Amino acid sequence: MKKLILAIIVLGLVAYGATIFYINGFDHKTAPALAENSPSRQDATTMAAFDVLKEARCDYCHAEKVNLPFYFKLPVASSLMAKDREKGLRNFRMEPIIEAINEGKPVGLVALSRIEFVMQRNLMPPSLYLLMHWHARLSQQQRDDVIKWVQQERKKYYATQGVADRFASEAVQPVPESVTVDPKLVALGKKLFFEKRLSGDNTLSCASCHDLQKGGVDGLVTATGIYGQKGPINVPTVYNSVFNHSQFWDGRAADLEAQAAGPVMNPLEMGSKNWEDVANKLRQEPSYEKDFTEAFGNPTIDQKTITDAIAAYEKTLITPDSPFDMYLKGVDGAINAQEKRGYQLFKENGCASCHNGVALGGAAYEELGLQRDYFTDRGGKVTEADMGRYNVTHQELDKHSFKVPLLRNIALTGPYFHDGSVKTLKEAVEKMLKYQTPYHTLSDQEVNDIVAFLKTLTGKYQGQSIDKLAP
Repeated sequence: MKKLILAIIVLGLVAYGATIFYINGFDHKTAPALAENSPSRQDATTMAAFDVLKEARCDYCHAEKVNLPFYFKLPVASSLMAKDREKGLRNFRMEPIIEAINEGKPVGLVALSRIEFVMQRNLMPPSLYLLMHWHARLSQQQRDDVIKWVQQERKKYYATQGVADRFASEAVQPVPESVTVDPKLVALGKKLFFEKRLSGDNTLSCASCHDLQKGGVDGLVTATGIYGQKGPINVPTVYNSVFNHSQFWDGRAADLEAQAAGPVMNPLEMGSKNWEDVANKLRQEPSYEKDFTEAFGNPTIDQKTITDAIAAYEKTLITPDSPFDMYLKGVDGAINAQEKRGYQLFKENGCASCHNGVALGGAAYEELGLQRDYFTDRGGKVTEADMGRYNVTHQELDKHSFKVPLLRNIALTGPYFHDGSVKTLKEAVEKMLKYQTPYHTLSDQEVNDIVAFLKTLTGKYQGQSIDKLAP
């Protein structure tokens, strides 16, 4: 009996060893590769990082079309790993990274931040995966190689003017002092932004929901449209919206021009019937013919000229020179010790993995409830607005995903989340830690430190702090 047991153990070890040997060969044979003429082959730092990502085979769980090892297809194993792979695809995608490296183009800032966080925390590859892929266990040197590449990419492509050299490779950068835009368009756009004749009953303007004296929002749970109708979703801030990669919570508008058009025709918002009606109302004001002629070279008033002008004005609604910006520019005393601790905790707990760049957000979509079921805990009916990006793409992986909100001036833009269900900034931080990160056990003091940091993000508009703009 002992010999039989020993023989079974030996056979099991041999089979396991043979499987590991086979998988090792399969992993390396089918790994992503760069083209022979890829510009990245000339950069040692990039190649070192790519070799690590290739060795770990991150694409197995983070790329949709990939040749998987045989055990992924076995009946029991397949069902066990399908959920992990779906979660991997929701959290992170490798395809854009491999494509960017191959073409010698900058990798997205959000992707860089997430890769850095995973390497710093030694979160990937997971332990069960390493049981079958021994070669994927990364050394500290390999992790350092990836982090070095991330920092090189940030400094090369994303550092903004005026940032201190020691912060040039940070995930968060200062807001630029200005953006390039035609001043004549801006002047017209500002007038239209406050123009109530854009609405069906001449009672609402863009500024009605995007109050520049309230952080660019209305301070309500969800928007209020004509006739007092309540919209389904919280109003995002118009300040710094130029830095969003798309507009609205679900990203249905590709740019500010498309965004400017949406509320005007939405029956729950400004409620106009068609653009010709809007144009006719504007034509009744004699000064508009002159304004449009100066801005566009002709007096044409239509959807395109109206939204182009509004978008031009909105592009100027940026808020540089916050206390945190001044800190990033080298003024060490611009923020205090607690606020510095808060920034460190913000990075250590993965917040900067989504909230990065000059606006601390707006560059990615993220599922609400990565770690826990947000909507079950919230209670109430799951609405169409709760479906998020899914309403645009109709892809299962996009259910409950939303554009990551901007954190600039966040202390002024409550209530928070797409449903406006969170009243205070502290509660918002606590819920983000609970539902979006594995790190929900921070002390009350640590949460307060993060909140203190977030309050340093209140910037200035035209030289005046936006929390003190005169009515």
